[in-house]
Amino acid sequence: MRLPIVIPSGLWAVLFLVGFMTGARGKAVHRPETVLAYQRDCGGWPKNYDRTRELSIAERETLKRERLTPDATIDNGATYTEIQILAQAFTRGGDQRFRRAVQAGINYLLAGQLPGGGWPQRFPKGRGYATQITFNDNAMVGVLRLLKRIADGQRDFDFLSLQTRERCGKAVERGILCILRCQVAVGGKLTVWCAQHDRETFLPCRARSYELPSLSGSESVGIVRFLMELEDPSPGVVLAIESAVSWFEKSKVTGIRLEKRIDRKRANGFDHVVVKDTKAPPLWARFYDLKSNQPFFCGRDGIARRSLAEIPHERRTGYSWLGPYARELLTEDFPSWRQRNPGKR
Repeated sequence: MRLPIVIPSGLWAVLFLVGFMTGARGKAVHRPETVLAYQRDCGGWPKNYDRTRELSIAERETLKRERLTPDATIDNGATYTEIQILAQAFTRGGDQRFRRAVQAGINYLLAGQLPGGGWPQRFPKGRGYATQITFNDNAMVGVLRLLKRIADGQRDFDFLSLQTRERCGKAVERGILCILRCQVAVGGKLTVWCAQHDRETFLPCRARSYELPSLSGSESVGIVRFLMELEDPSPGVVLAIESAVSWFEKSKVTGIRLEKRIDRKRANGFDHVVVKDTKAPPLWARFYDLKSNQPFFCGRDGIARRSLAEIPHERRTGYSWLGPYARELLTEDFPSWRQRNPGKR
């Protein structure tokens, strides 16, 4: 049975008493009791449920019967987000249920790390591409950021044992080595990453039918930002960052902008159109060909196309194909990182 997802419409002041803020003032709040109810027996969580909604007694009973469902994942922020939520809830109130859930979630993540140091999208019973190393939607980066906060003993995680922190630290080290091994070299020169990599060979691999092996202009941004957060970066990390930044500079898409146009003839009422504009700021494609480094676009038929207009409307408007993905990385993040690491070359 699938529980209905209902997005709450307001009452922020009331919700604040039973949850905590996810961002700016006035936004919906997470409910730790709801998050706790969705935890699976393996220690992980499913994705795409409403963390802000109060559950009925009947819904809680249904979730108890679903605890063995093999749908735990790190996709769409699942599991590592819940661990953070419950750690904060325990720090505020000292409820031991939250502490136990946090530890179970951490154990789940540590057990799911692949021999090569990466994380699959879904475990322990994933299938197909969900079993490969997953950078897509910042899944693995989200896990590594959480484990690093735990290893560093940051606020909300200082209640965890030294043993747990040390295990997390070792997992982060292995994860960083995995990232470095996955960075794609073309013609002997390091570039960026694919959204998924083979768990054994570390080579770029396919995910959904329209997500072909490629160089990612989107997910690679999150990877570089994570590497930039590391204190005293090793020569290998420095090389990875600088090589990726160089690729982003070379791979800008200029002279165009992406326009959303109202089109009442379409089922969703709009279309995405690429328009020539010499004054437009640079964009990056979601996917670049591994050999030519040219952007490509793809429908569910799995055939790469040179232009967005060539793929069906459903995929053209239902996926992020072009965006300002690396703009702040190049203009703000990298210069700041370079200032913090003046002697690193």
